[in-house]
Amino acid sequence: MRKHIKNNVSWVGKIDWELREFHGSDYSVDKGSSQNSYLIEEEKTVLIDTVWQPHSSEFLDNLKTEIDLEKIDYIVANHGEVDHAGALVEIMKEIPDTPIYCTANAKKSIIGQFHHPEWNYQVVKTGDSLDIGNGKKLIFVEMMMLHWPDSMATYLTEDNILFSNDAFGQHYAVSELFNDKADQCTLWEQAIKYYANILNPFSNFVTKKIDEIVELNLPIDIIATSHGAIWRDNPLQIVGKYAEWADAYQEDQITVVYDTMWNGTKSIAHEIGKEIELQAPDTKVKVLSIPHVDKNDIMTEVFKSKAIVLGSPTYLNGVLATVAKWLYFLKQLKFKNKKAAVFGTYGWSGEGNKVLRQSLEESGFEVIDKEIKVNYNPEKEDLSEAKELVSELLKSLEK
Repeated sequence: MRKHIKNNVSWVGKIDWELREFHGSDYSVDKGSSQNSYLIEEEKTVLIDTVWQPHSSEFLDNLKTEIDLEKIDYIVANHGEVDHAGALVEIMKEIPDTPIYCTANAKKSIIGQFHHPEWNYQVVKTGDSLDIGNGKKLIFVEMMMLHWPDSMATYLTEDNILFSNDAFGQHYAVSELFNDKADQCTLWEQAIKYYANILNPFSNFVTKKIDEIVELNLPIDIIATSHGAIWRDNPLQIVGKYAEWADAYQEDQITVVYDTMWNGTKSIAHEIGKEIELQAPDTKVKVLSIPHVDKNDIMTEVFKSKAIVLGSPTYLNGVLATVAKWLYFLKQLKFKNKKAAVFGTYGWSGEGNKVLRQSLEESGFEVIDKEIKVNYNPEKEDLSEAKELVSELLKSLEK
């Protein structure tokens, strides 16, 4: 079922209420999502993006109830990833000669994934345009590394709609489609989670691309994303947030992250949390257990934090596997301008803190000298070390 966006532009995508994970199992989805596809019907008819392959038959059946597929003059593939281009194979069976407008990298990506080099690819770059009649054009803007090398956005003149693909989106099912109809708390929670876990590694590209879009001086009335809510109420608010998030973002928050074996490390974690509350009462504190809190939600809190305190017991001359896995993901996300401290317990060897410190430094964190390292279960005097650790951490944040 199509939904009206503006004038001759309609949404023809898929609201995916059941979706619970994305990028394999690497990204958690707890509010559903959508794959947003758009139909423009001017003198020329244009389909912008499709949906994920598991929904391709449903998508095609629905599209056929709205339009004769033979009337589609052009397809725009803003991104070759399968959640956007997944229905191309089914559509091209029906209209095999239809031109597909995409970047050079997207052509490689689509051929590599779907193995159809014979399709009619029309390669475009930033500034190229396509006349679709009635005084309207599509202008293409390459969005390299937001978040694949093949990504681009497409701008519709006169209607002033930016089809932004993965930029500015969220994994959030909104049946009413628009940001002003969405629950605002959930909308912004999902938007910052999406940025922190998917786009933060490419923040340098985000800053440059925002500057480039501003320099194009295009009026933007609607930002039509590929996932989640479409921004029509003050659409540039999300652009402003991206500019803020891309600039080594942090709030007045410290997050304590840990895993434990026999609760010794856990008791230190909670003592540190209490001490932060005492010494910095205006600072938000989160104490999060790696195996009990979704890793994407933890990373969102790390993204918002000015510092983290990380703990693990020593295990097999290193740290717990849960912590090691989490540290690998932390390094991938390339957070900047954040401080850290480490703590842990050990039985006989005690390498855990060294591993934590080295891993954090490799991930771009500045780690303070003070640490807590306790042989077996902590006693009262061991827990009292949290006071000195927190004090040193807070002083480091003043520099």
